[in-house]
Amino acid sequence: QVQLVESGGGSVQAGGSLRLSCAGTAYTASRGCMGWFRQAPSKEREGVAAITRVGNIAYADSVKGRFTISRDEANKILYLQMNSLKPEDTAMYYCAAREGLCFSPTLAAAPYNYWGQGTQVTVSS
Repeated sequence: QVQLVESGGGSVQAGGSLRLSCAGTAYTASRGCMGWFRQAPSKEREGVAAITRVGNIAYADSVKGRFTISRDEANKILYLQMNSLKPEDTAMYYCAAREGLCFSPTLAAAPYNYWGQGTQVTVSS
């Protein structure tokens, strides 16, 4: 069964940092983009950051300059380094992988085939 598993979520105060990790069989199955998404209560899921196999990256405007997405190809791990966290970053964060070829990173959820179960990030003021 193809899967993704996120880790690294938790509770921090505003201004703090967290690093999310994502690993699983879907990382190997993915020939294209991987990304991080988040969903806060009563809100739609939104794309946070995405990265292609060759390192092209896209960020949501709300996280530019604060979040960094990266891939460790040797260990098949996707990371999201989150700095200067704000209360509005509070959400369930999901890792996603796209099976098809992907030359341009996309923050839209529809093209992604595989999803993790999510890890909760809570930022208090």
